[in-house]
Order: sequence, then structure tokens, then C-alpha cells
Amino acid sequence: MKTVTMLLCLITMLLIDSAYSNTVMRLDMAHRDTLSPKPTPFHRIEDIMGMDQKRHGLISQKIKTKKGGARMSLGSGFDFGEAQYFSEITVGTPAKKFKVVVDTGSELTWVNCRFHGKGKEKREVFRAEESSSFRKVGCMTKTCKVDLINLFSLTTCPTPQSPCSYDYRYADGSTAQGVFGMDTFTVGLTNGRVASIPGVLIGCSTTGTSFHGADGILGLALSDYSFTSKATNIFGGKFSYCLVDHTSNKNISNYLIFGSTPSSTTKAPARRTARLDLNLLPSLYAINIVGISIGDTMLNIPPIVWDVKRSGGTILDSGTSLTLLADAAYKAVVSGLERYLVGVKRVKPEDVPIEYCYDTSKFDDRKLPQLSFHFKGGARFSPFRKSYLIDAAPGIRCLGFVSAGAPATNIIGNIMQQNHLWEFDLAASTLSFAPSTCL
Repeated sequence: MKTVTMLLCLITMLLIDSAYSNTVMRLDMAHRDTLSPKPTPFHRIEDIMGMDQKRHGLISQKIKTKKGGARMSLGSGFDFGEAQYFSEITVGTPAKKFKVVVDTGSELTWVNCRFHGKGKEKREVFRAEESSSFRKVGCMTKTCKVDLINLFSLTTCPTPQSPCSYDYRYADGSTAQGVFGMDTFTVGLTNGRVASIPGVLIGCSTTGTSFHGADGILGLALSDYSFTSKATNIFGGKFSYCLVDHTSNKNISNYLIFGSTPSSTTKAPARRTARLDLNLLPSLYAINIVGISIGDTMLNIPPIVWDVKRSGGTILDSGTSLTLLADAAYKAVVSGLERYLVGVKRVKPEDVPIEYCYDTSKFDDRKLPQLSFHFKGGARFSPFRKSYLIDAAPGIRCLGFVSAGAPATNIIGNIMQQNHLWEFDLAASTLSFAPSTCL
């Protein structure tokens, strides 16, 4: 029986591969700050910093221990009072839609869920037992005991029939507890059709801390059981996204795409390409930054800041909002930018823990020089000024950097990435990027 089941799964995957070899999978993607009710601008910045610092702790802790494809919508969460990006996933049979945070720093895809009558009921939840395609992962299996150990699978096994449980612990003490299962995801294709992807690992979270406005997480980190691995195995070894302005409303979105990027996005300006170091910080998307410049001046930042082997290094992360820099880099960047803000009134908004904020109601942005990140090999990423002098409140803007301490992993967050197309070529281990309106 087991052999027959495996054969049927193989046939299904081959049929999918054949039927959709000339299409692209895509998901709509919107920024998470698009949920209501809206918080005050200052509270929003405070929340962003709190979440980013907790997330940096989690990532640091974690470090220590030719086909077409499909697309998903991707957009800002501004109207939701959140500082990340949302997409919708469709899970189970019959299929149900859930709003999830798109996170390149997480391996586990999970949704709020009920299993055997236990689970969250405040929002719409996934009722696993009502999905005919849901298959629990048994607690006695190698998958549970060995393969999912990095996803915090538990060793407890009350009976051989019990599901594999997890207790996903975050550095700030928040948690997600539930059981692992496999289910079918339904995805939209660029040719207007839909495809079913069977056997995707999903966490059925029955308790724990929820993300405001979201039903769960879409884990896009690179590991054997992440959604990325499953989707790229079918649609080709690439995925891409274009992050709309983080202050966009919920009606503005772009796409998270698995497979080759549509040709319309390859037009001028030409993309720049850098190496994607997939083995330096396992599951995370490490990039080899060698320096930061302001205008024509390369900042004096010690090389140790960029050296992974000496507890430095840099990752690109869609789940972090601001850009976190090791202390030496942070001081060099903010002092370098501050010189161009002399005469602009510096303010300290109440309850905003960010250090450098200014009354820029009469400030000409053109006076602020271009900041650039320099990659090994010569590529240069030059974000728009609004990505590093960010809106905090009407007339008030802040430098969008946070000190991560020392030594520390540097994180280029989603606000710095906005209004650029990013393509992750996992087969070639390259990262390509270019400015874009994302519209």
C-alpha cells in the first residue's frame, strides 16, 4: 500500500510538472501595514522597532544553533497597522484562503488551526480534520524525530498514532504550538489557470501568540520542508518579489512569483546581480556586503562587520522592517547621514525608540546624498531616499537604521528593499535586483 501511495504521488508531481512547465506561479503580496484600525504613526514606529529587535534576537539565536511557475499576490500591511508584507495562501480540500506574513527568514509555514477540537477561534481558522487532503505527521516517524527537529518538533509521543507536535519558540518569548501535517496548496498561474501542490508541510498552530491581522506565516527560507523548496522544485529554481511602498494601502499589491520572472519586468533599468551565499547561514539568504557609501565616500567600517566567520555577515529578510546594522556600521552610517541634516531640527517623538528623527517638513530630499550597499564582485544596491529617511508622522522622518550590537548579523529589511524587484536564483546562487514601481 505504501508503494502504491508513493507511486501515485510521483505520478501527480510529474503531471503537475508537465502541465505547468510554461507557466509561472504567483501570489498577490501587500504590505502588512494595510490593516485597520490604524495606529498612530509614532506607535507604528515603536511597534516596528520592537518587532525587529525581537526578530534579530531570533535570527541570531538560529545562526548560533527552464520552467514557468506560479504567482501569489503581495502587498503592504499599512492599513492593518503592521510593518510587514501579506499574501494569501489557499490550503486544503475543500480549499480555504488565509492571510499570511511573507517571511524569507522562517522555514515553517503555519496557520491558526483546530485539530481534534482544540485551537484558536478568534479569527478564521484552518480545520484540519475537515480537509480530506490533510495528513498528519506521526510522532514516531523519522520525519518528526529527525527531519523536523530544527522546526522545534517535540519528542513527546503519547501513542504511536499521535501527531508530531511542535513548540515554535521565539526569542521574545512568544510561541506557536501545534501539530505538523501535509496538505494540498492551490496556487494561481500566470496563464490564468490554477495548480494543486500536494504534500506541502504545514503547521497547524492551535495555541500561541498570533500576528496581528494575519492568520499565519508563509515560510520562504530555504530548507527541505519550506514552501520555497516545494514550489521551486515544481516551477524552477527561482522566486522573486517586488515590495510596494510600505505606506501603500491594501488595494496596492504586486506578486510573489515562483518560476521565471515575466519578461515585462526585465526592461530597463538593467538588473544588477550579486552572489547569493546559500551555505553561509543555512536557510537564510546571506549576501556578501563589503561596504556602504554615502555619496562618493566609502564609509570607514571594519571588515569584521561583514565577516560571517567572525559573527558578522548580512542577510536579506522580508520579515524585518527596518535595517539592522552591527554597531560599528550603524555609527558610521548615521553619523555620515547626520552631517547632511545639519540645520534640520532634530526631534524626539514620544514613545519612539528610534534615535535619529527630524522635522523634515521643509527639507529638500535632494540634499541627502545617495546611500549605497556594495557587494563583493562590484554590484551596488542604491535604495531610494524614502527607504532610509522614513516617514514616522506628518512632517517627521527618521533614519531607518537600528543598532544590532556587536558582534551581530546585519539585516537589510523590507523598507530598504521596497520599490525594487528582487529575484532569488537558487540554482545559480545569485541575487538580481533593479528599481521598480512594483505596479
